[in-house]
Amino acid sequence: MQKSYVQIDPKDNIIVAITNLEKGKVVTIADQEVTLIEHIKQKHKFALVDFNLGDDIFMYGVLIGKAMTTIAAGCAITIENVKHASAEFNETKVAFNWQAPDVSKFENRTFNGYHREDGKVGTANYWLVIPLTFCENRNLDVIEAALSEKLGYQTTKDFSVDTDALIQQYKLGSSRDKILSTPIIATHEEMAKNRVFPNVDGIKFLKHDGGCGGIRQDSETLCKLLAGYITNPNVAGATILSLGCQNAQISMLQNALNAIDSDKPVHYLEQQRSLSERHFIEEAVKVTFLGLIDANEIFRKPAPLSKLVLGLECGGSDGFSGISANPALGYASDLLVALGGSPVLSEFPELNGVEQEMINRCITDEDSKKFYNLMRAYSAAAVAVGSGFENNPSPGNIKDGLITDAMKSAGAAKKGGTSPIVEVLDYTEQLTKPGLNLLCTPGNDVESTTGLVGSGCNVVVFTTGLGTPTGNPVAPVLKMSSNTSLYERMNDIIDINAGTVISGEDSIETMGEKILEYIIQVASGTIASKAVAHGNNDFIPWKRGVSL
Repeated sequence: MQKSYVQIDPKDNIIVAITNLEKGKVVTIADQEVTLIEHIKQKHKFALVDFNLGDDIFMYGVLIGKAMTTIAAGCAITIENVKHASAEFNETKVAFNWQAPDVSKFENRTFNGYHREDGKVGTANYWLVIPLTFCENRNLDVIEAALSEKLGYQTTKDFSVDTDALIQQYKLGSSRDKILSTPIIATHEEMAKNRVFPNVDGIKFLKHDGGCGGIRQDSETLCKLLAGYITNPNVAGATILSLGCQNAQISMLQNALNAIDSDKPVHYLEQQRSLSERHFIEEAVKVTFLGLIDANEIFRKPAPLSKLVLGLECGGSDGFSGISANPALGYASDLLVALGGSPVLSEFPELNGVEQEMINRCITDEDSKKFYNLMRAYSAAAVAVGSGFENNPSPGNIKDGLITDAMKSAGAAKKGGTSPIVEVLDYTEQLTKPGLNLLCTPGNDVESTTGLVGSGCNVVVFTTGLGTPTGNPVAPVLKMSSNTSLYERMNDIIDINAGTVISGEDSIETMGEKILEYIIQVASGTIASKAVAHGNNDFIPWKRGVSL
């Protein structure tokens, strides 16, 4: 990019500051000169023209707000002088054509994954232990303590302490000096080398606060989500813990699994039918151990890139997200579509203002209408509780230049690239068609990521301008920064830097190719995402209430 300011679309009447711009600076946009009346902070915007009260304001070529007062050309665009506004939309499509990108660099490329009997391919191999109600969370803790560290898997601790080694030295009659010199600390990396089941990446414990109370639909939705996790290609099988009296009955989960036509091994245990809590936990540990033995028989083998199901996520966005990280991820999404893969775009509150574009890109009229109805219902639900999509931007978003929801949404939608939309999915519905899919989830980072993986994503790329440690128990989550400053400050949790697009070292296209290359390495197990390395297992089911 290598500029100090940029007009993203010829229709835009506000300009993005790439660097801090001083008052009095003269800028030139398409032969039009504007003198800055005030200091414009990096990532923020200034007026290209004079605005009167009520005038439309455009960015990314779409309506993102209206002037709340007169704004002179060269003045900063702020929450004090601009309010949210978005374009109207209807369910009628207009013509849409797509030019697929050149994928010659990736033709015949493969990744090494875990092949499942249903034809899907995992980027990891996990066993799940899942409670059907929050009442079983404590038992999950006991089972995790009994299995994870002993089998060489990551725990919440940064290292393990091998007290058994000291006991062994004591029993051998070793001297005090020998006991003191015996190493007993092992890091995660050292523990992984000694895994009992080297082909199993871990045991994941999906604790949650649902399954009972609330409304019956909450439990039905939860069971559909959990069924999606069990059938995710990154999962070998599961152990299910039921109390017995909760709303989320075993039969409800079994019905959800049958609807997906799953043949994964699943062990069901009900505490209220057990002889005691000790017997219940003992049985859970044993059947899980047996499941791990079977899961360890699966090896990584080459698979076509068409088996990648890529979750497209963003969070902690800033004023650069929509011009570096998101469009670069969108180009990677287009590459994957052209290769027969399946990107999935979610966060429906962050499609506010670009609904008509999404509708036009739907291949079928049925999906156009489904998206239209989901967006109308979601928006109406937010208004009914005294809120609305306009309240979506967080304080961090606003501080770093995203002052209206439509502005934030237009940039967020860039993650979905430009390809046709093959299917629109409601929350917990399973992906069945290759190509770009839309999935209804909240804008909340973890709720959305949880939903993406529950609908079949086997890898997620998460763009951020402010930084986030978010991960997922089942799918690797790759964090990508929109700016180099963030990448350098939070390199311990950020995997990829798209700030090189801002500096001009990369184009959107070259960055998109780098993203896909990185995805292939992570999907093959060659590189661990930082979220996986840190054990970020964020899991928050959505109860279908209003969550922006």
